[in-house]
Amino acid sequence: MLSVAVIGGGPAGLVTLKHLLAAKDALRSTVTPRLFEADEAIGGAFRSRNYEDGELVSSRQLTTFSDFRWKSGPDFMIVEQYLDYLGAYCEAFRLGPYIDFCCRVTNVRQNDSGRHVVSYTKNGEAREWICDAVAICTGLHVHPSLVPLDGVGNIPKSIHSADFKSSAQFEDAKTVLILGSGETAADVAHLAVTSRSRRVVFCHRDGFHLAPKRNPKPRCTLRLLSSTASDQVPIDISRPSIFDTIYVHPRLRSSNILWTYHDCYLRTILWLSWGTTHGIDQWIGGKPKVFFNKAGHKIAPYIDDYWRPYSIRRVLQYVLKLVFSSEHRSERPSPSAGQIDVAPWPSHVDKDGRVHFQDNHMPEYRRMKNHPRGPVYADMVVFCTGYKPLIPFLDCNAGRRFSEQAPIVESDGEHSEGWNYNPRGLVRGIWPRDDPSLAFVGFARPNLGAIPPLAEMQAQLWITKLLAPSRLSSMRTDDESHYQLHCTQKFPHALRCRSRELRVSACTGYGNGGNPMAYAGDAGRAVETRCYGVSSRSVISGVWYKLPLTWALGANFNTKFRLCGPWAQKEAVTVMAGELWETVTRREVIFGHLTLSAIPIIIFGPLNLILYLITLCLPNGG
Repeated sequence: MLSVAVIGGGPAGLVTLKHLLAAKDALRSTVTPRLFEADEAIGGAFRSRNYEDGELVSSRQLTTFSDFRWKSGPDFMIVEQYLDYLGAYCEAFRLGPYIDFCCRVTNVRQNDSGRHVVSYTKNGEAREWICDAVAICTGLHVHPSLVPLDGVGNIPKSIHSADFKSSAQFEDAKTVLILGSGETAADVAHLAVTSRSRRVVFCHRDGFHLAPKRNPKPRCTLRLLSSTASDQVPIDISRPSIFDTIYVHPRLRSSNILWTYHDCYLRTILWLSWGTTHGIDQWIGGKPKVFFNKAGHKIAPYIDDYWRPYSIRRVLQYVLKLVFSSEHRSERPSPSAGQIDVAPWPSHVDKDGRVHFQDNHMPEYRRMKNHPRGPVYADMVVFCTGYKPLIPFLDCNAGRRFSEQAPIVESDGEHSEGWNYNPRGLVRGIWPRDDPSLAFVGFARPNLGAIPPLAEMQAQLWITKLLAPSRLSSMRTDDESHYQLHCTQKFPHALRCRSRELRVSACTGYGNGGNPMAYAGDAGRAVETRCYGVSSRSVISGVWYKLPLTWALGANFNTKFRLCGPWAQKEAVTVMAGELWETVTRREVIFGHLTLSAIPIIIFGPLNLILYLITLCLPNGG
């Protein structure tokens, strides 16, 4: 019987622990798992990094695990709801007895016999546990990254977003400098501009994209599959998978044609909804190279009115306001509200406390240089600069086995113990090729999606590799590039990332990205028509047509890949024909079924068929 250590009590750690216990039935293998959590409760970064008005930017339909659904409530859960969900998940699968709280792991190394030695402290006492395998699930949001800024000490108050909890921290800060343009930066900027702060300066490096959380909803809503009026579906579950991430010819998968279409589509809906292609009511900031900012709708109304168009474009915006529902518009705040200035990244802060900005040759630099409100003298700076993928407890010798990285060097020149997570030295970004007994689960971050469902698929793939490797399909080394981000200037909206026989969501430079379909393909669990469960019982119950339609037109939900295979669950059919079917029926005709389903299928369906026929006819498969 194998003993397995799971480090981290966030979503990735919990779902890994659950599947280790489930392996007894799924893989006919019994393991002894033990989860080490440094804090007093589960939740990981969702608990420790939570702040005022915190809300998930990924939909509950996508974020929740495949075998434990959150069946009611809004599409987007607040953080407290998600923590309750994780608690209920632990209770439902009886994970509590296997979790050790207040256990901080200090070192993971291998002994002479090849087993792993986990060193940890509990109640001030140093202890060790020897096991056969280790899953590191500490995630990407543990060690704050403070970007050097010359003269930052001349600003009265400076914090990292990791230490931000509420708008009360702004106190009497009239001018707040926000470094970063991601979702956390947008949340912090919104809290600042709606508090006592009169001026908020939103600094970016290479552009940002304020993305909508839902597809546009015309005032005259048309639906084909449902007559019930409801909100448009969240944008992260609005795209079908057929001919997009499934049944895609390898040559088409490796080309830009799919991205060309989606880039044009995104530009079109942005222009039709707001009269600009930059983002939600966004007229400045350029395009990002990575990630959509789905919290941007909060700050769009507060961005300096100077950038908004007049004359004919203002008339266009008025017309569009008549076409689209008010919930999809950026309502202007009252004249007494604060203002957000968009600025380039600061170069330094002089001794008088004045912030100077880098010349990025963009209009915002010229605006800030000669701003009518004068120079920026910040009372407070918030570093929304992300986190370092540091694993401080990983033994250096273990790191050298699969990574060519040098030890981490901090900005002050001092060496820091530990290693940066680097997916390029790992199989599918999860385990070292020569040693599957060590895994990194929950380090993949998609640009449009959620980390927890990817962690679930990673856990299933790794546990299958660890306990029943013969049940996996062949994982070719030349497919690794398809799990990595390929971003081009030609298609700034459509971030290109490849995966095994399909596209996957974009990834960070420190974690491979993907959607569940990628890992499902590796595990040999891609559902075939024989797995739809179209039996006499399903015909009678009226779900026989819902399953194939949800499979083809639905997004890449993890539940899709649990209809058959080693991790199959009987409840998957019910979820597919119920909750996930509703994500298809809720789509509006024009900005749902037509633009995201019908047109792509009409274009790419025949194209894939032609390519497959050519492949069959040509020698050696073309």
